[in-house]
Amino acid sequence: MRAIHVAAPRKIEFIDPPIPQPKEGEVLVKCSHVALCGSNMGQYTGVGIWADLNFPNPAGWAGHENVGTIVESRCPGWKEGTLVLAQPEGYYGFAEYIVARPPGVALLPQDAPDPAALIVAQPLSTVLRAMTQTENVVNLRCAVIGAGPMGLIWTHVLHHFGAAEVITVDLLGWRLEWAKRYGARHVIDASRQDVIQTVKDLTGGQKLDFVATAASSVESLAVAPYLLKRAGRIFAFGMPDYNDQKFPWYAAFRNETRIITTVGPECSAFFQTAADMVVDGRANDLGSMVTPRMPWDQAAEAFEMYAECAEGSLKLTLEL
Repeated sequence: MRAIHVAAPRKIEFIDPPIPQPKEGEVLVKCSHVALCGSNMGQYTGVGIWADLNFPNPAGWAGHENVGTIVESRCPGWKEGTLVLAQPEGYYGFAEYIVARPPGVALLPQDAPDPAALIVAQPLSTVLRAMTQTENVVNLRCAVIGAGPMGLIWTHVLHHFGAAEVITVDLLGWRLEWAKRYGARHVIDASRQDVIQTVKDLTGGQKLDFVATAASSVESLAVAPYLLKRAGRIFAFGMPDYNDQKFPWYAAFRNETRIITTVGPECSAFFQTAADMVVDGRANDLGSMVTPRMPWDQAAEAFEMYAECAEGSLKLTLEL
């Protein structure tokens, strides 16, 4: 079967491993689309916590955003020929065939006019799970740091979950235009504006109740405590670049800042809900961020574009 792996930092290779065999309770999915994720970029660049990673990576690792059709089922209730969103077992998703098991399998409309757009349900599921790990945001002033795909989804979800206002921060102006589309009342271009002072100005000096850090850089997390009211919340969502990195602990301590984190495959419990939201209109506009769509044989170019935040590159998806 067709698969890729990271052979060395910033080097993608095409390989031909055997088709995996589903176990009892699993399905075999022939993938039509697999998306790249920000969590793949450290693996690709070999920077920070990924510096000691063994290369080459295993075949297909660590793809985890897949759309395709069940071609073999050993799981009651899941029929062959069904179009699904799937989270591959072992995160071996950069491959033509994957095995998956419920709840990491979500039913998609068999006549979906644009199946690729539905792949956004996977990252949406991670934000839905995150929202269950914290208190409500209704009537609160919120900010999202980072306007890549995850930051845009955070912006959308906070807006629709009843936040009084959402401020989205990024270094790239073109991304901030997308943030406005997804519900940001204000945007801050961190390459040109002082983020802390601008937040103070926008809130009349009151600052914020909740900040989600959707970017992974050291600076993104380090600025968050200075944006909050006393006892405000930081949701540290973006995967950190380093195990040990600078953070204003004293400022956070004195302000009684609450810090929440979440990561892991438990988001699969929210797969079907996320897929339904994208299909039924509650979050269908998120599908427009599935761009560009690139052929499988351009995977090396796609990874480099994603790593460099190439303009117009959001939820970049490979088509098999």
